Amino acid sequence: MAKEFLEGEQLTELVQRARKLREEGKIFSDIVDEEGNQYVDLVQEGGGVLGIGLVGYVYILEQAGIRFYSLGGTSAGAISTLLMASVKKIGDPVAISILTILSEKNLFDFVDGPSGIKKLIQKRIEGKTGLFWDLLWNGCKIYHSIKNKLGLNPGNSFENWFKKMLEQHKIFNLKDLYDHRKSTSTLKNRIDENAIITPARLAIITSEITTHTKVDLPRMADLYWQNVENVSPAEFVRASMSIPFFYEPYVKKNIPNSGENATKLWQEMAGYYGEIPPSVKFVDGGLLSNFPINIFHRPGVPSRPTFGVRLSTYRKSYSETDSFFSYSWAIISTMRQIHDYDFIHRNPDYKQLICNIEADEDFNWLNFDMKQARQKELFLLGAEKGIEFLEKFNWETYKKTREKII
Repeated sequence: MAKEFLEGEQLTELVQRARKLREEGKIFSDIVDEEGNQYVDLVQEGGGVLGIGLVGYVYILEQAGIRFYSLGGTSAGAISTLLMASVKKIGDPVAISILTILSEKNLFDFVDGPSGIKKLIQKRIEGKTGLFWDLLWNGCKIYHSIKNKLGLNPGNSFENWFKKMLEQHKIFNLKDLYDHRKSTSTLKNRIDENAIITPARLAIITSEITTHTKVDLPRMADLYWQNVENVSPAEFVRASMSIPFFYEPYVKKNIPNSGENATKLWQEMAGYYGEIPPSVKFVDGGLLSNFPINIFHRPGVPSRPTFGVRLSTYRKSYSETDSFFSYSWAIISTMRQIHDYDFIHRNPDYKQLICNIEADEDFNWLNFDMKQARQKELFLLGAEKGIEFLEKFNWETYKKTREKII
């Protein structure tokens, strides 16, 4: 099925433009491998099923000879991040493998609540009529799901599928993932061959609402899990994609809380000085940071850029706030974006690094039953925006911008 995404004159033309950039030797980074591939860090925004657009972006960058080193993301961006980190080694092209995995999976399976609620959700997304009677018929189920479980869908289908997918690639726990990520091509700095290249990082962002903490996993995993290396990384992604009320929050029990070391760790890593709770709840990382572009920020002039790819429209319109629902959504939108906006506002050089796909203008981020034809359009949109970004980006100009900041 992935083959169907890669056919068509439009994509062929985009691929030709990307390969031309590689043939012409356009520079995107100072970190390269023996085959001439150039390495960047990548941060991917959350956005539900719009994440298919992220795959199109990654695909076209790979055609230009770009490979990905440190990886970070939230929600859908976290899903793409862990797939990229798991199914291939650093330096190997990964987009087609991810596309194959996603195209062979019925994404509507991830809406795993009662069948009546599933149908109601899809009707609402597609704008169909008859919602009143469906809502009336399923009202009690909806009420009890929200009241007792805090979400319409358990999220178990997604976690189980993701865990099995990782196991198919020999990743049963975090230690396996670390070992997998250690294997990479020989890298060097094209400017300074003696420069030290720090190990690649992985950053999955989630919101832990019990202690009000923005969590960076696996860096902060010791706060929540015993024997972290034995934990399946699928749990990290499940925590990151827990859309409030759409999915039940991800609950982690038996939090390590014994001794001064645990207290000190919470203070240092989370800035939390209270009593350590016995259990916590995680919801979508996008509640606090939907586009964590700051996660790999380094002072000075970097040897490789941190590319960022956004799925949402970047502050081009204001929100209506007159009705209860528009008012509520405006509050949520402010919370999930303002931290990232603030960082970009204070570090405007990052605008040179960000590709805006703006998929939310034409696609619904909760349409898990999106037809394949629309998925192909979304993939193509990501590829199209990706090549436009590459053709415009100038690495030397960006480095000069950073020099001026110093």
